[in-house]
Amino acid sequence: DQGRLARTSRTPGRTQLLNFFALDEKRRLVDLPGYGFAKVQASLQKSWEAEMIHYLNGRNSLAGLVLVMDVRHPLQSLDRNFIQWADQARVPVRVLLNKADKLSKSQAKSVQLKAQAELASMGPMLTCQLFSATESLGVNELRLCLVDWLAYPDAGTDQPAVS
Repeated sequence: DQGRLARTSRTPGRTQLLNFFALDEKRRLVDLPGYGFAKVQASLQKSWEAEMIHYLNGRNSLAGLVLVMDVRHPLQSLDRNFIQWADQARVPVRVLLNKADKLSKSQAKSVQLKAQAELASMGPMLTCQLFSATESLGVNELRLCLVDWLAYPDAGTDQPAVS
């Protein structure tokens, strides 16, 4: 059971460091600090943003970026900044519209369609899906995306990271 692999919190912004999860010797997942609705000082949020950009700029083997956002508050300015960075770096982005269970199915689908339309105008390597961990909505879809990103020939000594 992998249910206790990482701790979660009801309070946004509890992840304050980079957390690495090794998949094997050459591949890992990296959980970056939360930033969206974290109730922390603006200076700390700016520090997290700078740390994440520094980390991402140093990853020449980055396979993709999973950007998790609340379906009720999609595509905030900081989200757009990361998406713009990823587009310029030619890194694929999978946007998870999390907490989809908090909206009706029709409301969630409407938000997804609007987000997909905006993402389509922002770059070709951006995808979007509804997600709810409590209802296991979108888990298999995300799993297939990660398998696709991480299933490439041996890239030598570079160690891929998916954040």
